[in-house]
Amino acid sequence: MTTTRCGLVAIVGAPNAGKSTLVNRITGAKVTIVSPKPQTTRFRIRAVVMHAGAQIILVDTPGIFAPRRRLDRAMVAAAWGGAQDADIALLVVDARAGLTDAVRKIAEGLAKSHHPIWLALNKTDLIPRERLLPLTAELNAILPFAETFMISAEKGEGVDRLQDRMAAAMPPGPYLFPEDELSDLPNRMLAAEIVREQILRQTHQEVPHHASVETEQWTENDDGSVRVDCTIYVSRATQKAIIIGEKGSRIRTIGQSARIELTKLLERPVHLFLNVKERTGWDEERARIRAIGLEDMG
Repeated sequence: MTTTRCGLVAIVGAPNAGKSTLVNRITGAKVTIVSPKPQTTRFRIRAVVMHAGAQIILVDTPGIFAPRRRLDRAMVAAAWGGAQDADIALLVVDARAGLTDAVRKIAEGLAKSHHPIWLALNKTDLIPRERLLPLTAELNAILPFAETFMISAEKGEGVDRLQDRMAAAMPPGPYLFPEDELSDLPNRMLAAEIVREQILRQTHQEVPHHASVETEQWTENDDGSVRVDCTIYVSRATQKAIIIGEKGSRIRTIGQSARIELTKLLERPVHLFLNVKERTGWDEERARIRAIGLEDMG
């Protein structure tokens, strides 16, 4: 009997390190991601990849990296300390820029984590090879990496080996996503995240950490448009009332704003339908927490 493997790989790095390029190269598709609000500590799923019998879930990290203040560094440490479900953290470093202050602070924050940490030196095709070993040594002096990879995400160099190692390192366990939904999963997740982003913007501090959004149906229409049905799950009736608003005013505004954003990102007409359901205890369901990319605080 074949044992399935499934795990989460957190992609971290300073701005312009090439994280998005790497994710797009691994998935073989353009994956668009919503920037998280600074105060959220949720993982964002970038893509789900099937490789060598393993399901690799690539996740974005909270938008608290490249810290500038002591408080920011503490937030990095707290975020990584509490993120129990990431099986591997992959630090992507722009080899041309080298060991910048931002990279040093991220590495110092990661050093406090209990995760296996891997290093990917990116854009290695753009610098002399003799610069790579000293840079690797400098980084390892801050944080001993379990694995080191030399890659060019832009050209695809070294990415196959990285992907092979990711698949081999995934722990035994059931797939979190059906294999037959993988082709449109990035857009399904994008739709859910766009809706959740509008909830964050339009309900302020009232319900953002108590709402979960799932794309229940994704229907391709003959005219090129798409119908997207999303359900917003909340824990209590009061939260449901806040999201719906007086005579449905707030849910309409959330839906209209999300539809406009989705239409722009997908470059096609979108028909978005939202439903709000009270689901007591959804935030205690470990599988759901992992599936939507939330930190599992244990």
